[in-house]
Amino acid sequence: MPKNKRFIVNDRAAITGIGQTAFSSGLNRSTMDMAAEAILKAIADAGLKPKDIDGVSKYSFGLQEETENHLFQEIGLGNFGFYAEQAHGGGAYAAVISTAALGVASGMADHVICFRSRARGRKSVFGPGRDQGGRPWEKVSQRITGRGQYHVPFGLMSPVQEMACIARRYMHDYGVTEDHFANVAIAMRKHAVANPLSVMGSRGPISLEDYRQSRWIAEPLRLYDCCIETDGATAVVVSRADLAGRMRRKPALIHAFAQDTKPAHYTLSDWWRWDRDAMALELGRRLWANSELKAKDIKAAFLYDHFTPMVLLALEDLGFCKRGEGGAFSEKGALEGPHGRLPVNTNGGQLSEAFIHGFNNINEAVRQIRGTSTTQVPNCNAVLVAAAASDPTGAFILRSE
Repeated sequence: MPKNKRFIVNDRAAITGIGQTAFSSGLNRSTMDMAAEAILKAIADAGLKPKDIDGVSKYSFGLQEETENHLFQEIGLGNFGFYAEQAHGGGAYAAVISTAALGVASGMADHVICFRSRARGRKSVFGPGRDQGGRPWEKVSQRITGRGQYHVPFGLMSPVQEMACIARRYMHDYGVTEDHFANVAIAMRKHAVANPLSVMGSRGPISLEDYRQSRWIAEPLRLYDCCIETDGATAVVVSRADLAGRMRRKPALIHAFAQDTKPAHYTLSDWWRWDRDAMALELGRRLWANSELKAKDIKAAFLYDHFTPMVLLALEDLGFCKRGEGGAFSEKGALEGPHGRLPVNTNGGQLSEAFIHGFNNINEAVRQIRGTSTTQVPNCNAVLVAAAASDPTGAFILRSE
């Protein structure tokens, strides 16, 4: 047990089951339907029954159906002694897991289900609501209230436009180039090609020239810099570590986690008045302070790859290299598995496997600990999983027993 007395969860919780649906650009299924499939698969993978689940940790952001009552009705889970929600998108999935770990470490539950279900493919048509399929920014009202009225009418409407601003500033400050962004895209596609469950793997690898010839989406971001919008769901079971050894699969111990937040990136009046490092670097400092491990001990990383520049920034935020060195770190296949300097998102990530708000990266992190990945890193006994550091964010470390 780490010497850090203030942190109560280290290795007391574990991910014991994982499940997912197929991923596609248009499954034409409700988010509840997909969630139920992924949850039942995760429970079975752990060797449990639905009635064994006595807690839930989930998103509230973008969900309309997946309430606790719906889960009872659709799946027949046990009585919940613990339930919690996280409000943010790409920044929240680490918090969903860490909150579940807190629930089991505190004794409030034995087995907590965590999940994310998305209907975001271009062909998604299930329901007319803003969050019932397709891209929500394509359904913005003609009358905008709140913070959106200060940036949406002026062209800053979708995530790619927001990230283009961050990417350009990053390039200006540190000399990072488009070819460095390409290193991320190429690595993710390579991993997807080996993964039969990925959406983009069947299209084959991409080269640097392919990347350079792809069209602009929001300069300096090209097509291959952007995640793919998909339908699908993934789920995990978080259990008490003292129960994990009796279960079906090799457990992935939740060794340490941290969270941090500052003003959101899309409120540009805030973005230019505060130092992004005050949030992002603080997350890394908190994570390593809570862990017995160091960055050099991590065998693979699962970084939120909604856009390629954020992977390079995350390498810096989390201490794998110094500020401004993310581009250079990515060179010479460093992010490519299984033998790169630090294999990243060995499933293909959100750029090439599927966009499930990062939850699919959690399942792959567990597969690496189990030794069952399609791009298996040798002797992979510790991995790091990080959410988007452009939103209220978090990260956690998984390791083997």
